[in-house]
Amino acid sequence: MIKKILIANRGEIALRIIKTCRVLNIKSVSIYSDEDVNSLHVKKSSESYYVGSAVPAQSYLNQKRIIELALSAGADAIHPGYGFLSENSDFAELCEKNNIVFIGPSSDSMKLCGDKMECKKIMKNAQVPTVPGSFDLVQNVETALDNANNIGYPVLLKSVFGGGGRGIRLVNNDNELRNAFELATKESMTAFGKSALLVEKFLPKIRHIEFQLARDKYGNTVHIFERECSIQRRHQKLIELSPSPVVDRKVRDEVGQLAINAINAVEYSNLGTVEFLRLDDGTFYFIEINARLQVEHPVTELVSGLDLVKLQIDIANGEKIPFNQSDLKLNGCAIECRINAENTFLDFAPSTGLVKDVSIPSGPGIRTDTYLYPKCTVSPFYDSLIAKLNSWGQNFEEARKRMSNALGDFYIQGIDTSISLYKTILNSPEFIHGDLSTDFLDRFDILDRLEKNIKNEIIEKQDAALAAATLHSLLYRTKININYKQDPNWNHQMYGL
Repeated sequence: MIKKILIANRGEIALRIIKTCRVLNIKSVSIYSDEDVNSLHVKKSSESYYVGSAVPAQSYLNQKRIIELALSAGADAIHPGYGFLSENSDFAELCEKNNIVFIGPSSDSMKLCGDKMECKKIMKNAQVPTVPGSFDLVQNVETALDNANNIGYPVLLKSVFGGGGRGIRLVNNDNELRNAFELATKESMTAFGKSALLVEKFLPKIRHIEFQLARDKYGNTVHIFERECSIQRRHQKLIELSPSPVVDRKVRDEVGQLAINAINAVEYSNLGTVEFLRLDDGTFYFIEINARLQVEHPVTELVSGLDLVKLQIDIANGEKIPFNQSDLKLNGCAIECRINAENTFLDFAPSTGLVKDVSIPSGPGIRTDTYLYPKCTVSPFYDSLIAKLNSWGQNFEEARKRMSNALGDFYIQGIDTSISLYKTILNSPEFIHGDLSTDFLDRFDILDRLEKNIKNEIIEKQDAALAAATLHSLLYRTKININYKQDPNWNHQMYGL
């Protein structure tokens, strides 16, 4: 049984894993870089060790150093969280070679999931529908042109090893493809150290819907409902909710079974997410398997009542999933907003530095996962995600209203954040009516609306300040008038009243 877990991560996800370790009486080992000496995950874990400099390659991506720390600390297992090494099959294999339990899939199944081309071929054999596109690696621009013309423009150039929206280019004609091919190749090399591209048909006005999966080492597989992740920016998810407004029980059962077939086809073990694109006509296309715990896992926890990190650890321990598909009941609705440290009006540029003060929302149905505290620092070396604000309600409208109120209560001083953007989205009629798509921000000119809302707020504050100043002046004048009228020598002109 696992008794000590090294958490190969930082920030809110490290804190999240530490919480479950405490419940299970498992010792937690955190690691920290120069930037994270004073971070909460260092203070909350059972033990903590210095891993390297602020640069990720020298710390949270330093495989050899992390393995050394795990062995010296006597850790039985490593939990990678999300990001960093969470989907690195070489790191999973390194854990296996050192008899350290990697809390996630095996290195072999992770390798399949990470290779989009090979995974696509496997899905075809498993009769899981995939987006029309190339089934072989596209290693030169001429082959890419042939594929694009066969499929029909517009198309997406995608890195086979990509993730999180990196290594993706939308092209509309041959000239754009020639330019984009080199850029996508360079971006893939920078992000992943290797490059191979595929060509896929670009599908307009689509929804991004994913299913949470769990599969144990004995082949028992369940889906834990879906999450709608359609509101995005540059292929990065911003808001997630469950259930999806367009998924009823029949669709959930049908597409959930496709997700189960996909996971079984790669002999997956542990938690994973099968992602689909949904067209307006209701067609679902498989796009990828995320072989890790998702950023948005709290959404599923809120509607299922499960602790997904605990389920990960239990499966890694060799335990069977303790429930069947029919045992799972979807309860209410949950929404997550990813609070990012960025300036919305400067092309979402990262905003870093000292957080002078912070007030965390709370109340019925509100959950906030964050590493923020007053006088902490948001580092320029890591991801801009600083908090995950979640709401739960008995239905969508209750969850939405709770989220809207919680956004208003979330106060962060010292850096720019995306909170105002989410206020605009949550209160837009399109979001309220469930008219979601991956181009939601552009289709409904959300940034223009945000700018107008902020201007109106400024005007309202200015009007309120002017009214307060006027009232203060009147009260002051009245006070003087009363005081001096009691003076027998009071002179009307002397005081200018």
